[in-house]
This record gives sequence, C-alpha cells and structure tokens, in this order.
Amino acid sequence: MPIQVTCPSCLKRFQVSDKFAGKTGPCPNCKKQIKVPDASEEVVIHAPDDGAPKDRQGVSILKPLKRTETDVTRKGMFITFGAILLALSAAIGLRWGMETIPVYILALGALLLAPPLIWSGYSFVRDSELEPYVGADLRNRILILSVILAALWLVYCFVPSYVLELDSPTEMGYLSFGIVLIVMIGLGTLASAATFDLEPVNGLTLAGLYFIVTVILAVISGLSLYTST
Repeated sequence: MPIQVTCPSCLKRFQVSDKFAGKTGPCPNCKKQIKVPDASEEVVIHAPDDGAPKDRQGVSILKPLKRTETDVTRKGMFITFGAILLALSAAIGLRWGMETIPVYILALGALLLAPPLIWSGYSFVRDSELEPYVGADLRNRILILSVILAALWLVYCFVPSYVLELDSPTEMGYLSFGIVLIVMIGLGTLASAATFDLEPVNGLTLAGLYFIVTVILAVISGLSLYTST
C-alpha cells in the first residue's frame, strides 16, 4: 500500500511504495533529503460504521436513494402554447363567424382549455423540493381539476340570477362581475391546492391562470361578460 509523504521543506505531497518505509531519500520536488515515515507512524481515519452490509473491500453494498429530477415544464409549455393559439384562433373565428355563441360551445371551450393550462401552471407552481406527480396520477389530477374549474363557471351563470335577481349574467356591472370572478378564483384556489397538495398562494396562481386566460379569450371572441353601463 502506498505511503503518503509530505516534504517538510517544500510541503510537496506525494506517494512512495511501502518498501521505502523508514528510509531516507531525496524529495522529487526540492531534492532535499527526507525520511519516509514508517507504516506504524501512518495515521488512518476510519469512517463510522453505518451497520450496512459490506463487500470484501469494506464498501457498503447498499445503494443510496437518489431523487430523480422530472422535467414537466417543457412538455407542458408546448402543449399550453399550442392550446392557447388554437383557442385564440377559435375565439377570433367565433367573433367573425357568429353573432351569438351557443352555450354548449362556451362550456366545451372552458373544459378543453383547462387541461393544458393546469398542466403548464403545475409545472411552475409545484414544490421543487417534492417529487412531481407524473404519468397516470398527474393525468387524473389534471382531469379532475379541469372539470372542477370549468364547472365553477356555473357560479357566473347562476349567482347573478339568484342573488342579484338579474335576468342574465351580462346585466352585471363590472364591479359585480369582478366580485363574482374573485369568488370563482377563490373556490378554484381551494380546489387546486387540494388536488395537487399546493400552498394556497400556488393554488391561487394555478386557478388565476385558468380564469384570466378564459376571460381574455371570451373578450376576444366578442362575448359580453358584463354590461359597461
């Protein structure tokens, strides 16, 4: 086994064969005579025994658990941007092609737009210290939250009629619409946080992303969500 030697003159560190133990010779760096320490003078520091089974070299045969980083952001971004561009094209087409947009088209659009927005939002707001949801687990949670967020538009449809006693949600003023939207985002925040085990702020970001994008697309399509008078 090689012996570690440090020259006392130039402090150069090197190894020599154990057959030179206790002998004197020149330092390969400064050429001054140094004595190679005897094997009995060598200090060996042993690591504490972890109790794990060892091989013949004394190395633990148990492999440590390593966290596998999962990149869900890039794929989610591509899907989200593609979905938004498609939805934007559809909104522009509805604005120029229809005077009145059927309710079923609005409901279908709200539902189809949710999964890519949730996927992308989760990529940003998830806790980086925890393993992300992937595979079937991620898909199921996205679908569940998509249905919940899309269904929250029922708050917009029915609250004005039953609470504000209006004939149509579009009769709301911008202040009333803002309050209803805040209620929807609040309920969406609770649903997002519960579905993906998020902090409240991250749940708010995820729900806010969905509702803000859907409102913007609704405005682009020419849909009146409230009265300006």
